[in-house]
Amino acid sequence: MKVNMLRPQLVVSTLTLFLSVAVSAAPPVEITVNTDEPGELISRHIYGQFAEHLGRGIYQGIWVGKNSSIPNKNGFRLDVVNALKKLQIPNIRWPGGCFADEYHWRDGIGPPEQRPVKVNNHWGGVAETNAFGTHEFFELLEMLGADAYIAGNLGSGSPREMAEWLEYMTSDSNSTLAELRRKNGRREPWKVAYWGVGNESWGCGGNMRPEYYADLYRQYATFLKAPDANRPLKVASGGYNELTDWTDILSRIPSNIDGISFHYYTLPSGNWDKKGSAVGFSRHEWISHLANTLKIDGYLKKNISILEKNDPDGKIGLYVDEWGSWYDSEPGRNPGFLYQQNTIRDAVMAGVNFNIFHSWSERIHMTNIAQMVNVLQAMILTKDEKMVLTPTYHVFELHTVFHDSTYIPVTVQNVPRVRSGEVSIPALSVSAAKAKDDNLYLSLVNLDPENPSEINATIDGMAISTATGRSLEGESMDSHNTFDSPSSVSPSAIAATTNENSFRITLPARSVTVLQITPGSDP
Repeated sequence: MKVNMLRPQLVVSTLTLFLSVAVSAAPPVEITVNTDEPGELISRHIYGQFAEHLGRGIYQGIWVGKNSSIPNKNGFRLDVVNALKKLQIPNIRWPGGCFADEYHWRDGIGPPEQRPVKVNNHWGGVAETNAFGTHEFFELLEMLGADAYIAGNLGSGSPREMAEWLEYMTSDSNSTLAELRRKNGRREPWKVAYWGVGNESWGCGGNMRPEYYADLYRQYATFLKAPDANRPLKVASGGYNELTDWTDILSRIPSNIDGISFHYYTLPSGNWDKKGSAVGFSRHEWISHLANTLKIDGYLKKNISILEKNDPDGKIGLYVDEWGSWYDSEPGRNPGFLYQQNTIRDAVMAGVNFNIFHSWSERIHMTNIAQMVNVLQAMILTKDEKMVLTPTYHVFELHTVFHDSTYIPVTVQNVPRVRSGEVSIPALSVSAAKAKDDNLYLSLVNLDPENPSEINATIDGMAISTATGRSLEGESMDSHNTFDSPSSVSPSAIAATTNENSFRITLPARSVTVLQITPGSDP
């Protein structure tokens, strides 16, 4: 009887020993970084942000008004602004999104108490006070040192309205619109770096066919005039997911076009009716979510191949100006506010996207995560006077070293795959770049939700002095920060073992790591 009771324990112990030996016997992932073959510039604008008049993204998220008890400067939350400064944000896309094609810019200028109150029909049916308008947006940009990416109203606006808004912003003349800007408190023109002509014209921006939109784009763009030194790059509203017809038709426009937008959101299920939960999800949903994330690489390849054919001189960029996780609405919240929690899974997903964007840096001139505060895959969540940084925030902060760096090709071997049923994903995503400080940086993302990853790396063409960095990991698949526990997921130091031009490191499970490789002296 005693023997029979012990036998199951013996079997389990033996199996555990066998699995341990099997795991330890697995070969490490081999990485070779080819520093002698530098590629294109990784534009800092790949790390762009997006702020739409949606839920608590602007109001209460960024803007609380000058009379708020929450510490603010001219109505801007100081805690949020100070946190965003650390991300070195290159640009912000505003005012939408779907909201852009119902936004009339004159509603958002002049004394705030005289601005009209309207209904935000796209997002929640709530009152839009227009307290945050053109002047407030540019004040935010100046606080953050970011460039303006304006989304103009093509859907319900007119060429005249869009052209006059640009003149209001950029004219240094004595025109009536320039004088109106001065009357409203801004003497000098603002710098406008990018201008989007409409948004999602295939859907909320007008349900158009690409051929019809292309003609409208040509009309609107004709009248978007600004001084030569302050002329924005013009971005056409392109397609999404696997669609390529928008890129094909728009890239045939012969002139007056600098970019084509592209949108892609990751859903765990791939089903818009039942997307999946932001927390409390299964291992299968971890894997399916990241598998759906990885699809963007193929979609970008198809669209970029069309650009290469229609625009061989490389004048037109691809702007992924909406991307990120999208989950089911949290119970008890207005579903039109798109508020969701943000976990280590979102951090891993962001790291994977960055590595993909880096690999297409010759054509991808900008990306904008959706969205900056309190909406979808946000950097920051707020509740009254409280603020919390999300895991995605930390990934953006870790990757500031890649801003305007030079892409370095990497070859990877022995990458295992993580499986759930018929769905599988690679366990590792890697990219490398040489930064302006002459150091080499590696972005290493372990997609495996359970197992660490052993890495052997060789740096061809460079001796190594040190290999140190920071790693972001979570105790569980849905680890996240809360207002009561704001630092549960935050970066910690990590170091590799180096030897001449190679290093070895163990990446934690479900983690994002950025390593700084400092050059050493050649023997």
